[in-house]
Amino acid sequence: MLDLASLSELLSQPRKIVITTHHKPDGDAMGSSLGMYNYLIQQGHHAKVIAPTDYPEFLNWMPGNGEVIIFTENRDLSATLIADAEIIFCLDFNALSRINDMGPLVGESKAYKVIIDHHLEPEDFDDYRHWDINACAAAQLVYTFIVGQLQHPELINKDVATCLYTGIMTDSASFRLPNTTSEVHRIAAHLIDAGANNSRIHELIYSSSSENRLRFLGHCLANCLEILPEYNTAIMSVSKADIAKFDVNTGDTEGIVNYALSIASVHLAAFIVERSDKVKLSLRSKNEFPANEICKKYFQGGGHRNAAGGQSDESLEATVAKFKSILPEYKTLLLQ
Repeated sequence: MLDLASLSELLSQPRKIVITTHHKPDGDAMGSSLGMYNYLIQQGHHAKVIAPTDYPEFLNWMPGNGEVIIFTENRDLSATLIADAEIIFCLDFNALSRINDMGPLVGESKAYKVIIDHHLEPEDFDDYRHWDINACAAAQLVYTFIVGQLQHPELINKDVATCLYTGIMTDSASFRLPNTTSEVHRIAAHLIDAGANNSRIHELIYSSSSENRLRFLGHCLANCLEILPEYNTAIMSVSKADIAKFDVNTGDTEGIVNYALSIASVHLAAFIVERSDKVKLSLRSKNEFPANEICKKYFQGGGHRNAAGGQSDESLEATVAKFKSILPEYKTLLLQ
């Protein structure tokens, strides 16, 4: 394992560096990755962000996005960069399986691996770890890594600040979740002072829906929402036919589960969508309800207590039935 002094020494001269994050990256994944990228290039490092898969178009405006390599679209170049890297930053994920086909390449690379993450139970594949499950976002930890550990607050420029603010804002549900502490607000204030245009970032993230996405949201609310009052639970189930009908693109389903959770009586919300290969689940919960436990125990997944995800090899109908069958086990918690 590397200690901080050794890592700082490594970073004191230009290195070949790869930055990567989990598949289907969200705002925190890309915000933390591009924040790290914009920090490293100021020091002359040869840094590249490699995303395992594509990601939503509403994230494409972030500084440095034009330099991102999509692994599934450029496997050979990605494999070469990973093999040649001296350091690989692994941001916002805790297991090599979370980067899909990139996992074996990163695992076999001779590069030093640095995990910066806030998920439970990280795998032991890293050489240095900046990890805190209480952090509201990986972007928060990238900030504390740069400012607190490496002692480079002066390198939080406008580009770094913009990306990190985006990551913190999106993963904290616009600063609403319980882990949005006073420290998080102080970090956000510093990022705004450094040049992050908070109102513009909110607009770019939350006011950039396509017409199809808005119509799809209306369909989900009108036709796919089921309330189970006996369990204070809401379910939205979406078929492949729905996905095709509304021409749903990457990112169009993001956040829809939160509409179900916004119902006053709902303590647990599930968005269950039929994809081409598997059925995917996104769970959101209020207060102390362990959404991550359900995903880990029953749906090959995990995540945070109030925001988790999983998958199923069964049909959409069977997956919904399985989810409902689990609820009696948690009835006491759900009715609190």
